[in-house]
Amino acid sequence: MAESIINKIGKYDIVKKLGDGATSVVFLARDAFNSREVAIKLVSQGALKDETRGQLLHHLFLTEASLAGKLTHPHIVEIYDAVADEDNAYIVMEYVSGGTLQRFTRGDNLLALGDVIEVVFKCAKALDFASRLGVIHRDIKPANILVHNNTDIKVTDFGSAALLLTERTVVDGIGTPAYMSPEQHLNKPINLQTDIYALGVVMFQLLTGRLPFSATNIAGLANQVLNDDPPLPSEFRQDVATDIDLVVSRAMARDQAVRYMTWEQFANDLAAIASGAPLPKHGVLDTEKFNILRTLSFFKSFGDVELWEVLRFSEWVDIAKDEVIMNEGDPGDFFCILVSGEARVLRKRRLLLSLLKAGESIGEMAYLGEAGGKRSADVVAATDVRMIKISIKALQHASEICRLNFDRTYLRILVERLAAANSKLAGI
Repeated sequence: MAESIINKIGKYDIVKKLGDGATSVVFLARDAFNSREVAIKLVSQGALKDETRGQLLHHLFLTEASLAGKLTHPHIVEIYDAVADEDNAYIVMEYVSGGTLQRFTRGDNLLALGDVIEVVFKCAKALDFASRLGVIHRDIKPANILVHNNTDIKVTDFGSAALLLTERTVVDGIGTPAYMSPEQHLNKPINLQTDIYALGVVMFQLLTGRLPFSATNIAGLANQVLNDDPPLPSEFRQDVATDIDLVVSRAMARDQAVRYMTWEQFANDLAAIASGAPLPKHGVLDTEKFNILRTLSFFKSFGDVELWEVLRFSEWVDIAKDEVIMNEGDPGDFFCILVSGEARVLRKRRLLLSLLKAGESIGEMAYLGEAGGKRSADVVAATDVRMIKISIKALQHASEICRLNFDRTYLRILVERLAAANSKLAGI
């Protein structure tokens, strides 16, 4: 794209250029109306009018534009707006600082094993969310996965996506050869297993710093993908466990009957690795936390998007047996949900009111009662306890759907308690 000085695109003030390619330029811009930074992908008018590639590029632009406001997930870059007029064609999207996963595909800059599991798990959950809306990405690769602080990722560039409900699933010329599944190389119909294969290649590359297949031309590469078994990551990185080898091999299986059938299967195997033998990682994996929350009765009505949001604004706390969790008379500015262990609710530190177990909440009147209320009882750890701590202020800034899930859950709990009390009275 020809170099030129651009200060404004539509209503957006340009801050700087972030990068460019043969058909588009990406800018960092300021959205004054919403007081936020955005990324703008400006498509070249010359490329759109090109006789050979213009029709395909126009198709990709319309596909990505059609997803504005639809793929709202903590690990997918949100598309805010799309504009096509006589002067410009551009996509306005969420800005994520930190670059792409590409920098972690070099042998001298690899992520720790646990962090690779974390990244791939988040990608799998994001792509599962997209597939449930009928969207197959078709161009998963490190350059299309933005990353902040090593493992906080967002999948981007859905321009190549197949919209399963509205169009056929084969379009020539889409995908990056090194990450394309066997069915893509053969121009056969695709489904979510195509993205699973590509993410398997990304996982292999993050683990080893190299691609599983390489050739001097696309035909040679396709021949390997269609006929050769990919090597195991452990052949190039000694600390890769057998379980990780198995996950990568199944994700990249040539035979779709052997490959993971669903994102849930892929994500569950990654979660099993994360919760098994210790792996090198930075702290406790969000992967482990997410799957623990999914098992708790308190969160049974929460969707994946809301659970990721809860992880972002909650704090995980470990309390030793007999330590005080809450004091009677203290300000009620937070509540907790037991992840493991048991806690006693006491009056004056002597009278046992109830015994709480995993999945139950502590101090919920801080959320349900009046602002600034005081604790009406003591809570003491009956065993070693792990819990998540949620401040009232943090929850107030959560999304409406997340707060609604908390409201519904507490309504259910109150109804269950009332029914239990009535049954007890009836038995007197």
